[in-house]
Amino acid sequence: MNDNNVHKITKTLIASSDEKTRDSSQRFFKETIRCHGVNSAVTGQIGKELYQSVKHLPKTEVFGLCEQLWQTGYLEEAFIACNWSYYLHRQYTPDDFRIFEKWVDRYVTNWATCDTLCNHTVGTFVEMYPVYLQELKRWARSENRWMKRAAAVSLIVPARHSKFLPDILEIAGILLLDKDDMVQKGYGWMLKAASQAHQQEVFDYVMRNKAIMPRTSLRYAIEKMPQELRKQAMEK
Repeated sequence: MNDNNVHKITKTLIASSDEKTRDSSQRFFKETIRCHGVNSAVTGQIGKELYQSVKHLPKTEVFGLCEQLWQTGYLEEAFIACNWSYYLHRQYTPDDFRIFEKWVDRYVTNWATCDTLCNHTVGTFVEMYPVYLQELKRWARSENRWMKRAAAVSLIVPARHSKFLPDILEIAGILLLDKDDMVQKGYGWMLKAASQAHQQEVFDYVMRNKAIMPRTSLRYAIEKMPQELRKQAMEK
């Protein structure tokens, strides 16, 4: 049953693919990606339609299907896995964290799958179970670049909801000097999201650290601030 569902998804994606989309997708990534060539809106629609045939299944079975989709290594299947795991968010329980952690550690290989999984599935989970913020701080100390980015981007939506500022600043501190541009952009984006509700606190954080903060992170962090504050932050 599981194999049939995954096979049906792949077959539907291939039927909806085009060479131009496949060729143009690669330019958004430094890493080599595997994709069929289906744009994200169509991929989302396919995932939504085919979810109807599995939504009656127990959560563990749907998560099993998500895992199989991740294992294909294709971008579109990964996006569908991310969406399906988020559709179940009302059923999340604390032990689901280890499943999400495994997906980040084992299957995430680019910024798009990292952000799609973490913005929604992991971010929502952490809003439901804030004790797991400590686990995100552990991710921030990982050797895996995507775990480190995940630690930050999982807090984008909670940050916009004005949540977890002390934890956001702590994670930014752990990642502050990271040399990986994917990590720098990730925590800069997290700070930018936090600045929408906590502009002064984020500005103060940037000003305290601007001498050592990578310029990439700094630019992301201040992007939504008024011009005068941006100017102060960018001064050498």
